[in-house]
Amino acid sequence: MRPMRKANRQRNSDWASEVFDKAPYITVSMMRPDGTPYGLPLSLVRKDDSTFYFHCADEGEKIDCLNANPTVSLSAVSKCTPRYEEENNNFTEYFHSAVAIGKAEKVTDEAEKIEALRLLCERFLPKQMEHFDEAVNRSLGRTTVIRITLLEPPVGKCKP
Repeated sequence: MRPMRKANRQRNSDWASEVFDKAPYITVSMMRPDGTPYGLPLSLVRKDDSTFYFHCADEGEKIDCLNANPTVSLSAVSKCTPRYEEENNNFTEYFHSAVAIGKAEKVTDEAEKIEALRLLCERFLPKQMEHFDEAVNRSLGRTTVIRITLLEPPVGKCKP
């Protein structure tokens, strides 16, 4: 198998990032302290080429997993269309998907927490941004924000 050229890798990485941006949820897979896998769909937002955020409570299984092992896998599907191709007598599925590996860590800087929460709200509730400042003032102290920094560029696949 021939290695992917740098330009192709960048195009694939850019395309995979778009899949993450369009997906309504991104599955974050992690490892429990006992070594068993744990994955769940979360509402993530991408800040730049290598940074994602999500928010959660400061306790629970996600936090236990990330404290034990901060390495996570991200996966997303932004388009999925099952089809029957009559001419080939074939069942298939057309899809756009992306995966990435990253390191998760709790955000401790207040300004970064607010920025991450703003990005999340702008992505998922852009028409309610007039309530953002009041909500952040009320709940910032009890909200945990997790930053995922990619360890390598994301990759994507599709069957258009």
